[in-house]
Order: sequence, then C-alpha cells, then structure tokens
Amino acid sequence: MSGPQGKIEVCIACSLNSHYMEMIPILLQEFEQEAKTTRKFLERVPADKFTWRPHEKSMDLRNLSVHLAELPAWVQMGLTTEGLDFETTPYKPSPADTTEDLLRIFESAYQEGERALHEAKDSDLSGKWILRNGDTVLADMTKYGIIRHALNQTTHHRAQLGVYLRLLDIPIPGSYGPSADDPQF
Repeated sequence: MSGPQGKIEVCIACSLNSHYMEMIPILLQEFEQEAKTTRKFLERVPADKFTWRPHEKSMDLRNLSVHLAELPAWVQMGLTTEGLDFETTPYKPSPADTTEDLLRIFESAYQEGERALHEAKDSDLSGKWILRNGDTVLADMTKYGIIRHALNQTTHHRAQLGVYLRLLDIPIPGSYGPSADDPQF
C-alpha cells in the first residue's frame, strides 16, 4: 500500500507473520524453570506431615504434593492424546510415603513432559484436546492450551504448597524472586 507521499506502508500483521517465533523452545524454557522451582518446594515437604491439612475442605499435604509432582506429565499426555475422560480413567494419585517418593514421581513426570516437548513440533500444538467426565466437557482446548493449563496448575498448586509449608513453619524457597526465608533466591 502506498502512502500520501509515495512511501510504502508495511502491514504490521504481515511483518509479524514473517518473523514467526517458535513456541516449543519457549515452552521448554518455561517448563524447565518451573521444574527447578517446583523441585525446591517438593524437597521441603515433610513425610511425617503428609496427613496434615490446613482446613477440612483442603487437600492433605500428601495429595497436594503428589498432584504437584505429577503435573509435568500432563505435557506429555496433552501432546500425545486427544483428551482425558475421568469417567473411563479415574484419577488415582501415585503412592508416596516419603519425600523421596515425591521427588521420584516428580522426576519421572518431568522427564516424560520434557521428552514430549523435545519431540514435538509447533504444528502439534494446534490439535484439539478435551477434558471430560463422561458426557460433561470440563475443558475444550488446543494441545498448546493443555500445556499452558499444566504450567498454570503447577504455579497454582505450588503456591498452595507454599501456604502449607508456611503454616507448618517450614522455610519457603524463592520462586520468582527471593522469599523471606530464601533471600539469596
């Protein structure tokens, strides 16, 4: 398109499309950073407090920690399946009796997710992924969407775990900056 003085105006959207940014490396970097922080939190979970909960409506410490430890595997599941139906595949938390069990669960889930991301291409991210419970659709998203959901859930449940640790008077590691207990971050 030519402007009033004969200058060529550049279509911003067209320009942005020519500088397409690959998403897989960005997701891998975020996935790795979140894993580093999550690992620091899980290392502090005391097995002798696994049955503790801050409120009767809250998950106990074991279930919260196991769920957090399992979340990185949702990246692999999101990339390699079309969805999850809780009616046909009910959730059963991985068994954990020690802090070391939590860390083993986490490392296995992390390796699954990381491997799937390394094997993925950006074109894989646009596929459809549905979370349901029988006929009830809980979430209808892209494969990119389920990866973002897993990362967001990691942040959310890690924050919950931070509250649990604080209430148990266990020092909180820094996550996106220093904490009152970890000024070196």
